[in-house]
Amino acid sequence: MTVVLIVCAAMLALAAVLLVARVTIGPTILDRTVALDVLIAVGICAVGLHAAANRDTSTIPLLLVLTLLGFVGSVAVARFTTGSDDIDNGRKEGRR
Repeated sequence: MTVVLIVCAAMLALAAVLLVARVTIGPTILDRTVALDVLIAVGICAVGLHAAANRDTSTIPLLLVLTLLGFVGSVAVARFTTGSDDIDNGRKEGRR
């Protein structure tokens, strides 16, 4: 079991290093945003790995907060890049 944990931790660390490089090098803001979103997912996996290794359920709230943070961040960036200010932009004028 220890070998599996070490291999998983090494893979997560390598992914995190590559993602940090992508955030710093990324030519556009969307590249950086996707890299940060995946970096949050790697962090979620790392917390889950720690919880599974220690058989600890007290990290579940942290997992939920990180998941919500990743989702809200992705939605906010998608909303920002579309450039629309109105929520009802697709609604027809005659309908209420």
